[in-house]
Amino acid sequence: MNLTPLHDRVIVKPAQAEEMTKGGIIIPDTVKEKPQRGEIVAIGNGKVAEDGKTTPLTVKVGDSVLYGKYSGTEVSVDGVDYLIMRESDIFAIYQ
Repeated sequence: MNLTPLHDRVIVKPAQAEEMTKGGIIIPDTVKEKPQRGEIVAIGNGKVAEDGKTTPLTVKVGDSVLYGKYSGTEVSVDGVDYLIMRESDIFAIYQ
């Protein structure tokens, strides 16, 4: 992937939407919910403060994260969908 985020932005590869409920009911494409979790695939250098100092990001490449339902901007690179968002749009890192 030849895409590098700037400043405090990160690139997230969203998890796949659920295909089936726990009870075994298949969910059609028209009603699937957007995933709210994904994996960090690239990060920027950090947030630049007014005094010119750069604050490094808390997340790192490979982290699994939870983010808001409508967070980020959707982009497609080489047929793969990604989200570009600010680090502040990420709610949590999970294991």
